[in-house]
Amino acid sequence: METAALLQKYNVAAPRYTSYPTVPYWDPTTFSPEKWISAVQSIYADHKDEGISLYIHLPYCESLCTYCGCNTRITKNHAVELPYINAVLAEWKMYQNLLGSTPNIKELHLGGGTPTFFKPENLKILIEGILAGVEVSPDATFSFEAHPANTTEAHLRTLHHLGFKRLSLGIQDFDPKVQVMINRFQTPQQVTAVMRQAREIGFDSINFDLIYGLPAQNISGLSETIEAVIEMKPDRIAFYSYAHVPWLKPGQRHYTVEDLPAGSEKFALYQMGKKMLIKAGYEDVGMDHFALKTDTLFTASAEKKLHRNFMGYTDQHTHLLIGLGVSSISDSWTAFAQNPKSIEAYLDKINADLLPVEKGHLLSDEDLEIRQHILNIMCRENTSYPEAIPEAVVKRLSPLIKDQLIQVCGKEINITQTGKSFLRNVCMAFDEKLWARQPETKLFSAAI
Repeated sequence: METAALLQKYNVAAPRYTSYPTVPYWDPTTFSPEKWISAVQSIYADHKDEGISLYIHLPYCESLCTYCGCNTRITKNHAVELPYINAVLAEWKMYQNLLGSTPNIKELHLGGGTPTFFKPENLKILIEGILAGVEVSPDATFSFEAHPANTTEAHLRTLHHLGFKRLSLGIQDFDPKVQVMINRFQTPQQVTAVMRQAREIGFDSINFDLIYGLPAQNISGLSETIEAVIEMKPDRIAFYSYAHVPWLKPGQRHYTVEDLPAGSEKFALYQMGKKMLIKAGYEDVGMDHFALKTDTLFTASAEKKLHRNFMGYTDQHTHLLIGLGVSSISDSWTAFAQNPKSIEAYLDKINADLLPVEKGHLLSDEDLEIRQHILNIMCRENTSYPEAIPEAVVKRLSPLIKDQLIQVCGKEINITQTGKSFLRNVCMAFDEKLWARQPETKLFSAAI
């Protein structure tokens, strides 16, 4: 089938599969904070030696990037910093008490929002509080997200001194027309300056986030952005498809679908960017990610150790991921839990000395089996069944086989080179909850 026909056929609403089941299909009826605590304690006891992952959500931004799908709070009032940090530290203390022994930190990531909204001295208070009374694994990975326009040398030096070696810069696009539409501004010069400082200080892995499919974006402008990115040579690049979900994110109503490249036009942006990055020496890793061969993300992919969780792709794999802060999602492998999405509700629970868990899901044996298949597809581009592939799955895979997106040999399913651009569609074939209850309202962004 021609590429244009494949795009038309498979450009359907699809989950990004940072988890299975996906959040809209969690079952709150069987979940409770008490069961979540039990799941955390059980998995920690079974896998204590491997360490745990921590994600800390820092939601504040000084201005709204209209494309953004994250949970944010827009303010210029920096007096919010310390009360929020104290709440996060109180939540972490609750988890430390539940774990009952000194946790070993394998992975720590600051996301947002804009972590560099916070003053360096306040980030120091946060991280020193998190690391008090814990062990840090010798091969731990500490990383943070940053806005190039407000990341100072003091931010970089403070966090590097605390163990951070990985930096992720939100670029999206350097085209001035696009930046006006999405209300996010940074120049190549600003990014180059931040990178130079980070390298001199000792950061050994720098990631850029780029997005294709943004309003007013075109081949010419995006190619200039990617040329500039290649010149800067970050270690890894996340090249995401823009998710247009104005029913969830009102900020995206700043523009309309008429402003967006769509269908074959949008896919052409991706194909062009991918071609340029691979020609420049980047390797295609997982879905939407590219890495130099010297980067650990590539190494993990080559060694079949790549993992995917609520933070995206990672070269670390722990069974327990604890999310701290408003809207953060935690994963104990057999259960998921999410904190309240509003800062006020989150602080109310903390002030009442309650673990701030608002909703969650306990995974059944079937959930766990499907989760592993989806992880295999997303991270290793193949999966296999111990027995025959279930009949329902075979039926759903049939059109994917016909369109040469996958190959099936006995009990094994492999992604083809063409199929790498349609991983979300392939994963849908395994998603029993999605097929059992088709959404009646818009839940997911388009797959391409």
